[in-house]
Amino acid sequence: PVRVKITSIMTNRKPRKHLPTRSTQSNKQFYWLYGLHAVRAALKNPTRLNQSLVTTSTGIQTLADLPKGNLRPELVTQEALAAILPTGAIHQGGALRAKPLQNPVLEEILANSKGPGHRLILVLDQVTDPRNVGAILRSAAAFSATAGIVPDRHSPNESGAMAKSASGALDLVPMVRVPNLARALKQIGEHGFWRIGLDSKGSQRLRTAITTDPTALVLGGEGKGLRRLTREKCDGLARISIAPALPSLNVSTAAAIALYELCRADRGPEETQ
Repeated sequence: PVRVKITSIMTNRKPRKHLPTRSTQSNKQFYWLYGLHAVRAALKNPTRLNQSLVTTSTGIQTLADLPKGNLRPELVTQEALAAILPTGAIHQGGALRAKPLQNPVLEEILANSKGPGHRLILVLDQVTDPRNVGAILRSAAAFSATAGIVPDRHSPNESGAMAKSASGALDLVPMVRVPNLARALKQIGEHGFWRIGLDSKGSQRLRTAITTDPTALVLGGEGKGLRRLTREKCDGLARISIAPALPSLNVSTAAAIALYELCRADRGPEETQ
């Protein structure tokens, strides 16, 4: 395993800082992450432990500018690369065998979130599809969220599917796994965050629920939404107004819309155009 130097891969988004960690994630074995954005971000992340890099002739050209430490890319055919990955994986010519990132400590994340500008974190209440988690992290990176908070149980482990959906954001936005989400929400509130639960039956529209306080946007799992204890720890429940013909949105779509609204309220409409 090697450590690789890092520079930012996303405009206006700094790489993840080194943070104290707690080993709570059960999946600690090396796994294949794939897709060129995911591979680039992982290679640039100094906290990643990487084992091997496999590329096609097209992929090696895209990754040529990256420092690879002691990794020697193995050049293979499209068919050979597809054979080592899950069926149907869209690899774009690159795959990296890496260890999952360690779990940051919530207390440290909350302490480091203090500073100029609007503070924003995401809390996912048993979102179980790794592709949804990845897509949410991608939106979190795009709208400068500090971190994503998930319960240790009933949340997917880091995987190739998650990394591909995150398109590099897995290595930019810390994902904090906590043993008790209700307790974590209480702690988040004690650090000055206004906790907004997103719910299709929320008592107010999201735009009117936004305050100038640091914000924790809380999203429920696919199908079941927010659990009772999670709802009780929120300061308010808000909805995204959509056409009555459609009862709800996919959780990753709802997250993207809500994050845009929060950034729009913070920066003003002109800055988000």
